[in-house]
Amino acid sequence: MKQVEVAVEFEPASEEEQIKIVAVLAREIWHEHYEAIIGKEQVEYMVECFQSEKAIADQINSAGYEYYLLKSSEGYNGYFSYRKEEKELFLSKLYIAKRYRGRGYARKALELIEQTCRSNCLTKIRLTVNRNNENSIKTYERFGFDKAGTQVADIGGGFVMDDYIMEKTL
Repeated sequence: MKQVEVAVEFEPASEEEQIKIVAVLAREIWHEHYEAIIGKEQVEYMVECFQSEKAIADQINSAGYEYYLLKSSEGYNGYFSYRKEEKELFLSKLYIAKRYRGRGYARKALELIEQTCRSNCLTKIRLTVNRNNENSIKTYERFGFDKAGTQVADIGGGFVMDDYIMEKTL
């Protein structure tokens, strides 16, 4: 099967209007994807705590995260966020709206992320993914990530994140 080349732009999301677009995408994507995995109540809690406009702005302004919107001729398709650390890049988020999955957007985003690592002399990409998020785990494995451990984090509100730590060495 021939891979179709996708045309996608990566728009830095640091201004108020762009952050608002990320927050709208986050609410849509999280509800359609994660409710079956972690339940509606935890999705609502996590979106408010970690993907609201205020939370995203705080991550950008105070915690060193960079956000990017994925944009094609059809509009905004998803977003990703990372933070450069001492020798690695922590990929905090990579989300594609359901109607755009399977078109190569995640591959293009990961290519840019790898290029960012190389240009910053970073040798590894690390991420966390819910242990029950089987489709995402398979996708990351297809892109060369390996499970490197597990992590359970209390995020408040009576909820925990029960994740695999996945890594890709460059």
